[in-house]
Amino acid sequence: MMKILGFAGSNSKKSINKSLVHYASSLFEGAQVNLIDLNDFAVEIYSIDLELEKGIPKKIIELAGLINRVDLLIVSLAEHNGSYTVAFKNVYDWLSRIPNQKVFQEKPILLMATSPGARGGRGVLETAQSRFSRDSSQILHTFSLPNFHENFKDAEISNIKLKMELIKKVNQTKYNHFKMHYKDDSFTCGIDPTKDDCGDAIEY
Repeated sequence: MMKILGFAGSNSKKSINKSLVHYASSLFEGAQVNLIDLNDFAVEIYSIDLELEKGIPKKIIELAGLINRVDLLIVSLAEHNGSYTVAFKNVYDWLSRIPNQKVFQEKPILLMATSPGARGGRGVLETAQSRFSRDSSQILHTFSLPNFHENFKDAEISNIKLKMELIKKVNQTKYNHFKMHYKDDSFTCGIDPTKDDCGDAIEY
């Protein structure tokens, strides 16, 4: 069974990025999904002095273990002033200090961002795309959801164009990287919804 770890790069109790992770993970039918909250891995702000004095926090070691045991990461990053939140950056910094281990351990990632505004967290997505590839990650797809409160209703993306964009990327991830077929239904037709042959029994 495919194993997924999902989290938002935010410590907000009402994180819109966490809502997006919940929705995206629900599209992987039959997978074992573990959705975590960064608040459960909150540790002191990284400093070399703290590391030398106390070592790597147990919660960070625990998080690294969770990453190690899954097949796919679904991450949606909140954007603060054009970059990562402090909560995510601190966890990232600590993970990067574990000896002989890269942050993402060569795991495939579905990387997303959303925001209340029109840019949809594109600044932090660009930063992450540049940085994550240096930390043994495989970014399979990126997805930006702008104007969250207008485009996300009743626990799912309400904007049809954006919804189909994400579903297409999820379906490509399922088949191209994990050789998973997915069910035929009236919304996706079981295939790439941008194709003209929607309704055929082909799945890919």
